[in-house]
Amino acid sequence: MIKEASNHRVYSIDECVVFAKTDEHFGGLSNMAPGYPLYVNDNVIPSAEALYQSLRYPLFPNIQFEIIAQTSPMTAKMISKKNYPFSRQDWDEIRTKVMRWCLEVKLSQHWNKFSALLKETGNKPIVEYSRKDTIWGATKISDKQLGGTNALGRLLMELREKYVHNGGKLVCVEPLDITGCLLFGYPIETVCNEEFYVNNPDFQAVEFLDLK
Repeated sequence: MIKEASNHRVYSIDECVVFAKTDEHFGGLSNMAPGYPLYVNDNVIPSAEALYQSLRYPLFPNIQFEIIAQTSPMTAKMISKKNYPFSRQDWDEIRTKVMRWCLEVKLSQHWNKFSALLKETGNKPIVEYSRKDTIWGATKISDKQLGGTNALGRLLMELREKYVHNGGKLVCVEPLDITGCLLFGYPIETVCNEEFYVNNPDFQAVEFLDLK
């Protein structure tokens, strides 16, 4: 697990794949990127950001609903921010694990598009540029360097190595091994992509609402 405070990194901009805005070429790497809806527990969730933020409030389905109901990932994040006092007490300890899981769900349910984007980054470090967030991203040190924990970029590199480079297509994602991981009051079940249901007709088919 990435230990945030002790894992500060310095990156040379010219040697990295850096993303910041969702409309950039590598913008799909961002949790804020449109076009990556997720299907979890029979619920369509607009973005990885909305899924991640909602899992911060397992005991408050009303807050989860308000977050997931937003079409804008930034608005979902802002709604989460105003409810921080209701966060699960261990959030800071588990949030990296939760983010990894959300990214795996995104990769599973958008394999063709998301794996192709990760593959295009080659073996270069992936860095999310941020003006102020040195935990999930990295901030500018100089015109040639970025510095920070870059937790999101490093999780993306983990996915790239584990699944994309090693050819291990991700079809299903097991539930998080975290106590009290609930969505709308129910434990989160194994999350699979459309291919799983096509190849396993004994399971009830679901409509994926163009999740490709």
